[in-house]
Amino acid sequence: MKKIKTIIAVACAGVLAAALVGCGGGAASSSSSASSSASAQAQAGGEKLRFVTGGESGTYYAYGNVLGQYATNGDYGLDITALSGNGSKANIEALEDGDADIAFCQSDVLAYAYDGTNIFEGAPYKDFSVVADLYQEQVQIVTCDPNIKTVEDLRGKTVSVGAANSGVYFNAVDILGVYGITLTTDGSTDFTPVYQSFGDSADSLKDGKIDAAFIVAGAPTTAITDLSTTKETYLVSLDQQHIDQLLQSNPYYSEAVIPADTYGTEGPVTTVSVGAVIIVNNSVSEDVVYNLTKSLFDGKDNNSDAHAKYDELVLEDAAAITSVPYHPGAAKYYQEQDITVDSE
Repeated sequence: MKKIKTIIAVACAGVLAAALVGCGGGAASSSSSASSSASAQAQAGGEKLRFVTGGESGTYYAYGNVLGQYATNGDYGLDITALSGNGSKANIEALEDGDADIAFCQSDVLAYAYDGTNIFEGAPYKDFSVVADLYQEQVQIVTCDPNIKTVEDLRGKTVSVGAANSGVYFNAVDILGVYGITLTTDGSTDFTPVYQSFGDSADSLKDGKIDAAFIVAGAPTTAITDLSTTKETYLVSLDQQHIDQLLQSNPYYSEAVIPADTYGTEGPVTTVSVGAVIIVNNSVSEDVVYNLTKSLFDGKDNNSDAHAKYDELVLEDAAAITSVPYHPGAAKYYQEQDITVDSE
């Protein structure tokens, strides 16, 4: 277990807060002609797209706003509205119900939906495709109890396992399972589960209502940095034996390390991660998705100060999803970069 230092946590929170403000400045500073183009685009009105992200205390929401603003303010013919969301499953359902055009989704959950397994058992949804895998989301087990040092110490405790049927919930099921700790949908558990969003989990930790929480998001995560400003906060590492066991049975995970300077912990935190992926409805046109994909990588080059996650956007990794096809518009962009993806 690694203690989070408050001073560095405050700084991290400040960086994320600045990220939301910094987007407009990054786009506007490129040149006066870009500003004129953005102004003209705003007057003309671009293709209106609804982008469902995540809870307001998570990385999806902050980064999604930055990506949406950059694409809207640039010369891409897009008008993107970033909306808060309730987790990967809910985001896919928003696409299916016609309530969104673009969505953030964990790489494991999009595979569940496409294959009709796990939380989508018997009800596959295939009318969506991939735009890009943007960055890795670390599984972060957070506590304010210094006596919780390992995953085994969660036995008998009250633990938030994410919103019901969220990607976080199934990440918790997978990880607890390799440790022999039972969390099942029929209510049989070795501890008391609660089902809360990132922000609600942080509030419950702050108020002493729960002992620990699973938060799956790109680190640093606002909910954790904010919590650490008011209470001593710790992250629990996974041990190598159980990581190896998890990866063998669940290949969509990757081993991950959260560096000590991310939150100011006493040392690096070892855990696992899944990909944070942008997906779109198949009804969105090829030209629109091409421009959306282009805006992601242009933003990395021209707007990287707006959010720290731009640093993790790597072309080859973005094109590495194999469980679900890419949208033809995204495939066209990657082909121009000499990368071929499955778009069938």
